[in-house]
Amino acid sequence: MSVLLDRFLRYVNINTRSDEEVTDRTPTTEVQWDLARLLEQELKDMGMQNVHLNEKCFLTAALPSNSSKKLPTIGFLAHIDTSTDFSGEGINPQIIENYNGKDILLKGKTGLRLSPQEFPGMLAYKGQTLITTDGTTLLGADDKAGVAEIMTAMDTLITHPNIEHGPIRIAFTPDEETGMGITHFDVDAFGADFAYTVDGGKIGEIEYENFNAEKAFVKVRGKSVHPGSAKNVMKNAMLIFFEFNAMLPSEQRPEHTEGREGFYHLWKMSPGSIEEVEGIYILRDHDLYKLNIKKQLMLDSAKFINQKYGDGTIEVQMVEQYRNMSEVIKPVMHIVETAQEAMRALDIEPITKPIRGGTDGARLSYRGLPTPNIFAGGHNFHGPYEYACLESMEKATAVILKIIDLYVNK
Repeated sequence: MSVLLDRFLRYVNINTRSDEEVTDRTPTTEVQWDLARLLEQELKDMGMQNVHLNEKCFLTAALPSNSSKKLPTIGFLAHIDTSTDFSGEGINPQIIENYNGKDILLKGKTGLRLSPQEFPGMLAYKGQTLITTDGTTLLGADDKAGVAEIMTAMDTLITHPNIEHGPIRIAFTPDEETGMGITHFDVDAFGADFAYTVDGGKIGEIEYENFNAEKAFVKVRGKSVHPGSAKNVMKNAMLIFFEFNAMLPSEQRPEHTEGREGFYHLWKMSPGSIEEVEGIYILRDHDLYKLNIKKQLMLDSAKFINQKYGDGTIEVQMVEQYRNMSEVIKPVMHIVETAQEAMRALDIEPITKPIRGGTDGARLSYRGLPTPNIFAGGHNFHGPYEYACLESMEKATAVILKIIDLYVNK
């Protein structure tokens, strides 16, 4: 565990925050190169083959088979960027050994604490080692935990050549948090038959079903005149935008949904004026039919607004983000079943649940590389309450190795 912990701390201390506002380049931030270049050198020093860092910051490497059997080529992926939602600069992790089940003070910010009263899942880790933030940044376990686990698993195979394995491919990718980085990944060059993203949360998670996702860009144009002479003339874009938003069902917002329930989420909006307001919504549903109903309601609401206030008052543009990978995974369910078998062999109870979000695996699956997601051991991503359990990270590393072993012996 000390090797795994050292790796993880080394990686999280490098700021790799991506930038969702940047749309014209990959990676979206230069800082992602810092970790990519470090990993590139570590992979070469480790003895991995065909180590390649391309012009868009995708780092790939191969471990040739040492078996006489004809075995599938298995891929493992993790992303190097951290969320745009919170600071990733100057991360100062706290190591809590033999966690006692009580509140953990986040010492970088007075009065801030990580409490099992608010996050009861912490109690499952009593007696174990937790890695937390100091309250001023996120931690970066999403997904530097996955990076450290893949690196440790590969190092184990190389330093123990007696462990039989088939051909392995690994990849560390940029801009997962923006949702667009993986579009530039060369699936054919990667050369895996199937893969796993090591990008999940609590121990035991294995995910192969995610949201169908759309993004909606809404622009409302008003008409500004002096309020003293505004009757029957002024069109207040801000109020019209609020009217449009009120036409969407309030019970289908993220704060009121769970499980397989989809939602409309007003994600961002401009400060706005009487003349113009812009907003961005994200629409999610595991059922594509239900997602299409959500899209149609937005379009019908916009049509009503235009009929009421005049053509061109509101414009709604829909952009597809990703689709539910379950339709691609189901024909090759052996990759999920093998991961579940690996977990049970290590006394881990698999937790199979739909992802209320998306992973790079969703896009990869629809591009011909079936890629479910397995746990990496982190919690409370994207904010100051993020933490990871070191023992869970060690188990994630063991699951990677056990999956490889099971395919040798199937």
